Amino acid sequence: MEFRHPAAFFLLLLIPLVLFFSRRRSRLELAFSSISPLPYWRPGLRAVLYHALPFLRALILALFVFALARPAISSSDREYQTKGVDIALALDISGSMLAEDFQPENRLHVAKQEAIKFIKGRENDRIGLVVFAKKAFTQCPLTTDYRILTELLNQIQIGMIADGTAIGLGIATAVNRLRDSDAKSKVIILITDGANNAGNIDPVTAAELAKTFGIKIYTIAVGKGGLVPFPVDDPLFGKRYVQANIEIDEMVLKRIADITGGQFFRARDPKALTEIYDKINRLEKSEVKVKEYKSYNELFPVFLIPAILLLFLEIVLRQTILLKVP
Repeated sequence: MEFRHPAAFFLLLLIPLVLFFSRRRSRLELAFSSISPLPYWRPGLRAVLYHALPFLRALILALFVFALARPAISSSDREYQTKGVDIALALDISGSMLAEDFQPENRLHVAKQEAIKFIKGRENDRIGLVVFAKKAFTQCPLTTDYRILTELLNQIQIGMIADGTAIGLGIATAVNRLRDSDAKSKVIILITDGANNAGNIDPVTAAELAKTFGIKIYTIAVGKGGLVPFPVDDPLFGKRYVQANIEIDEMVLKRIADITGGQFFRARDPKALTEIYDKINRLEKSEVKVKEYKSYNELFPVFLIPAILLLFLEIVLRQTILLKVP
């Protein structure tokens, strides 16, 4: 319980004055020099009520003061208004993502796991998934159902699309998913380990298209670069590793990020990729506004009604039992 007008309690300071002046006025004036002749005298009902009147007035005043203080039980309701970020993950699933310089796993496995961590750290955002190799397609449209998104992300495998690296086509497919969005921020996170060598859309042209729709692109180049261990299936000896030279076109990835107002990142190991996702998570925060509504259940009648009844009682007593006869 709370009191909406607590300043009213200062009126309680009047109670001692009420008691003092009431008692002074109601003091009986005895006409006897001594009450010894009245050894068996007991005060009657009228005398008791007469002396109780000051305390009754004090109680009435206290009840009125509590009613004026507006006692109430409050309850709060909150309304959350969120402006989320629409994010499209564009993931390279070309054959080079099998390189195992992110040991003990390959690049694709680590990229998928870190993407899942990123998704779990988001709230109120719609996130979609685009995959690309020689071609590109949408694995998952924009959604807030992160469970379904995670399942679809786990299902990605190299070989789903013919081999190649169509970065421009991957960006264009992601743009197509975001272009009609009215979110406060629209973002593409592009994860690749190579250079554009497929598709009929140039990556820079695709970046210009993204800029037209107000879409930022964060580009992440994964892999150490240079010679890296790459698994091959040998018909005679089974799986073995060769040193493969996988080139990453950092210049184009940096330009894509610059054109769209995003950032370029280089992830040479799993830890670096984790830090990159953490940084993007901090850069692209959802906007949450909270409006709080407070309602009150007024309790002043609990004090006001008894105060009125007691006041009425005093008036009745003064007009009946305590009526002064001249």
